[in-house]
Amino acid sequence: MAKLLVTGGAGFIGSNFIHYWLKTHLQDEIINLDKLTYAGNLENLKDIEKNPNYKLVVGDITNVDIVGSLVKDCDAVVHLAAESHVDRSIMDAAEFIRTNVLGTQILLDAVKQYDKRFHHVSTDEVFGALTLESKNKFNENTPYHPTSPYAASKAASDHLVRAFIYTHKIAATISNCSNNFGPYQFPEKFIPLAVTNLLVGKKIPVYGDGLYVRDWLFVEDHCRGIDLILEKGRIGETYCLGGMTSEINNLEVIKKILKILGESEDKIELVKDRPGHDRRYAINWSKAKQELGYQPQFDFDRYLEKTVQWYQQNKNWWQNIKSGSYKDYYEKQYQ
Repeated sequence: MAKLLVTGGAGFIGSNFIHYWLKTHLQDEIINLDKLTYAGNLENLKDIEKNPNYKLVVGDITNVDIVGSLVKDCDAVVHLAAESHVDRSIMDAAEFIRTNVLGTQILLDAVKQYDKRFHHVSTDEVFGALTLESKNKFNENTPYHPTSPYAASKAASDHLVRAFIYTHKIAATISNCSNNFGPYQFPEKFIPLAVTNLLVGKKIPVYGDGLYVRDWLFVEDHCRGIDLILEKGRIGETYCLGGMTSEINNLEVIKKILKILGESEDKIELVKDRPGHDRRYAINWSKAKQELGYQPQFDFDRYLEKTVQWYQQNKNWWQNIKSGSYKDYYEKQYQ
């Protein structure tokens, strides 16, 4: 039996990870430390809030006292808490530096002090962009070249983890993942924004020419990859986690969603591109396969359809987010 501290567990990947872990590790306990910023949604976890192996702590990873007391009392930390929306980081980078860099440093200090296992979840965006013509993919040895304030803040946090591994010999690992999709994803993100817009009769905004290429990872495959790293990963190592699908551009993704929902392509609206938009991401996950036995199980087309169906079946969930009423859930349930 183990006790995990999960940071950012009320967010998209965090809530999926908690669901996954409680389903596959029946004896383990999870402490969820979440500040409940705009992307933290306790409705993501309402089906397990009565589970005796689950506990919520509302707090900030930059709070030294809260972090220290929780790290002291756990066996391992899975660090998912982060500001993660590129557009928001372009408008205002300050909170990204505070949460993603300072917050990681405070967690690392506590892990060092209490000698705990630490896994840091990062992104492929730290590597910058690949060209459409290139056949290269990101791997664990790809040089860092972040191109947005968000990516720069995550790159800084990765470097901090490596520095603590080298200098303080903490038992830590890092994973860099490709774009996640699935249930509970905040509807400002690409796939849920497209689906929810269509469900209310709106058009889908697509940046630039729409030919930006991504490698999509179903969120449960990501959770399984983290599990394998905690179980089998070599201390001090980084593992890249990608999806089953081949690379696909944004317009193709939108056309697939339109087909699933029986909508026409006139619902696509090309809009002004955002600054510094990375052209292509792609992950080579062969190291994780060779060392950990990692293998994505979820095909993109099939699970895109399942994801669309989830948003169709959970309209109250995303409508509460768009109206802002999801923030009332904490007060109703926990105050």
